[in-house]
Amino acid sequence: MRLPRALPMIAVVASLVACSSAASETEPQREQQARRQASAEPSKKPTPERRPFTIAFGGDVHFEGMLRGRLANPRTALGPIAGVLRKADLAMVNLETAITTGGTPAPGKQFTFRAPASALTALKGAGVDVASMANNHGMDYMETGLADSLAAARRAKFPVVGIGENAAQAYRPFRKTVNGNRVAIIGATQVLDAEFISAWTATADKGGLASAKNEPALLRAVRQARKNSDTVIVHLHWGTELQKCPNEAQRSLAPKLVEAGADVVVGGHAHILLGGGYLDNAYVHYGMGNFVFYNSTPNTTGRTGVLTLTINGRKILKDAWTPATIQGGVPIPMTGSARTQAVADFKALRACTGLAARP
Repeated sequence: MRLPRALPMIAVVASLVACSSAASETEPQREQQARRQASAEPSKKPTPERRPFTIAFGGDVHFEGMLRGRLANPRTALGPIAGVLRKADLAMVNLETAITTGGTPAPGKQFTFRAPASALTALKGAGVDVASMANNHGMDYMETGLADSLAAARRAKFPVVGIGENAAQAYRPFRKTVNGNRVAIIGATQVLDAEFISAWTATADKGGLASAKNEPALLRAVRQARKNSDTVIVHLHWGTELQKCPNEAQRSLAPKLVEAGADVVVGGHAHILLGGGYLDNAYVHYGMGNFVFYNSTPNTTGRTGVLTLTINGRKILKDAWTPATIQGGVPIPMTGSARTQAVADFKALRACTGLAARP
């Protein structure tokens, strides 16, 4: 029997329909499979590009005497120097006072400093990001003052270093990622009155300060920070009051900190400016002097300023000094020829430090 002529055409059409049907069935399957595969693979976040950042350092700050009145308007308490601090990506000072309105003054101390919690508001308002409280006034109001200081910092959400409820907290660094740089800042004090070394030093089960006199503990904290940081900074309370050159304890500790992994070592205590410069590839500054301080003499304790470092990872790209004079307890930036001379004087302080002008 002969097939009708139309049969071959019917077969072709049927074949095309079948192919089309098969294609329409497999396309969604392919999409579904692709979606399953995409969800199974973890999404990889691009590593942020690391760019240079700046950090500004001021010296010793408290709000005693005439400075207490400035806290009536804490947003402007630091005066015009705040403009310099705010320009930096990070800014830091040494907060040389207990943050408390109670407590008992440390027995036998000639000078005891305390300030209300509005002092932290004043620092934040001036652009300060973190302060060290590891100094010889951080526990001027003993254990009650310590508890009040830590509580005030928590309430204000203002980071403090060098002080804590135990040693782990006291040596713990402040951490922040800035322009892709993982920055860690540790605070510690090399200056403690002999009669308070035991009572004020944080231990595993007692609150207090991070002590640089316990070198193994401090170096251990630096090495630990080095493991997962791009830039490690150690802020120290160190030096001898009114002595313009670093003492033996400072010159002994600085290279140990650098060897442990510190990229920047900076601090103060002497009430006057000391010199700074490079130790191998690290930057060391031995004394930032007074900053917001009730007592100052124009050509000595009244000389101050802001040190600004430009950093990328472990490389210190630039150091710059903005000179100021303390007037009415706060730093007033210098201008004109006085500024030029003050910068030259600041650089000249390096002569007795053993540090280099460049890395």
